[in-house]
Amino acid sequence: MKFSVLLPTRNRLELLKYAVETVRRQDDEGWEIVVSDNASEQDVAGYVRALGDPRVRYVRTDRSLPVTDNWNRALEHSTGDYLLMLGDDDGLLKGCLRRARALVEQYREPDCIYTNALLYAYPGVMPGLPNGFLQPYGYAPFFRGALPSFLLEPRAARRLARAAMNFEMRYTFNMQHAIVSRRFVESLRGAGPFYQSPYPDFYATNVLMLKARSIVVSAVPLVVVGISPKSFGYYYFNDQEKKGVEFLDNLPDAQAVRRLSHVILPGLADKTAWLVAMETIRANYGAELRLRVGYNRYRYLQVLHVYGRYRMALRCRDPRLAGALEEFDALRGKLALWERLLYLAPLRAASAAGRLVPGRIRERLTALFLVWTGKTPQLELRETEPRHENILDVFERVNPDPGTAP
Repeated sequence: MKFSVLLPTRNRLELLKYAVETVRRQDDEGWEIVVSDNASEQDVAGYVRALGDPRVRYVRTDRSLPVTDNWNRALEHSTGDYLLMLGDDDGLLKGCLRRARALVEQYREPDCIYTNALLYAYPGVMPGLPNGFLQPYGYAPFFRGALPSFLLEPRAARRLARAAMNFEMRYTFNMQHAIVSRRFVESLRGAGPFYQSPYPDFYATNVLMLKARSIVVSAVPLVVVGISPKSFGYYYFNDQEKKGVEFLDNLPDAQAVRRLSHVILPGLADKTAWLVAMETIRANYGAELRLRVGYNRYRYLQVLHVYGRYRMALRCRDPRLAGALEEFDALRGKLALWERLLYLAPLRAASAAGRLVPGRIRERLTALFLVWTGKTPQLELRETEPRHENILDVFERVNPDPGTAP
């Protein structure tokens, strides 16, 4: 049995080298790496050639492709029995492939291993955390008090995916968590490529939860998800979402936008990309599985975001809020009367009442409200010791055995 580690990359050679080394230093030899170079201006080919390792394979696009297309290109050039997608600022942890092989054998070739993970931020990436951090990243309910490994009950998996289709993130959609059987990927060919929509991981992980017959959960983290100065995570956590979308170069296509024009609202582009991913799942599997997309909840989350920026823009002059007033006007013009009454009116009443509450209490109440609405998973980011300089440093120093803290 062989693992294929898929590594799409573009102009991040210094990070790619670390990711590759976390695979090459595994204590299991049955692997290949497919480096899919998305028209980089750096000499990625020269780096791969200098490794002199036939298990590290290199392919290159003639022009820059959207993220989803490059992911599928990497998949098409792979030959392994199990597939693992990494970003070029991510990495494997020690013993990842050895443990994965043991799970495949123990559970008789499951469709997927969904693994716990660590989240690592490079020093200087996160505001207020100059030394970065390393912390657990598995907030799915099935990780709490779990055995080191177990089979996820299919109904529980489908509930998670149906929640995602209603814009509730009850588990992480990052593709790095999933070690997927090629047999399962091939079984989905009738619905098109394995990776679809502007957010291919949002699409693929939820299709896994809906369609896989056997999902093994590894509560022991096998991978580390990186947030580097050149990543979507950096833009997301530094309130630069527009730049993050430009970085991914993966906006919804014009046909999808036209089809959903009656649903789409101004607001977060990542929520709209999430919408398109869920709509793609519905188009492919909706009739078979009786799936619905939570359009109303999507619109409510956009209202929360736009109204929040609007209120902040009224209170302070922040260049990051440029256009917030115009965006609110555009949003209001697209809302039905019932949405204005049900969504906007309570928010305005809460804002008026909030002026009578001390600042710290108001912030706490706002945080609790966002948790209650399920707007975003609440990660308690904190600086950790010791400082890790890069993701290869994490690989060398972290023991992922059960009960071992990062």
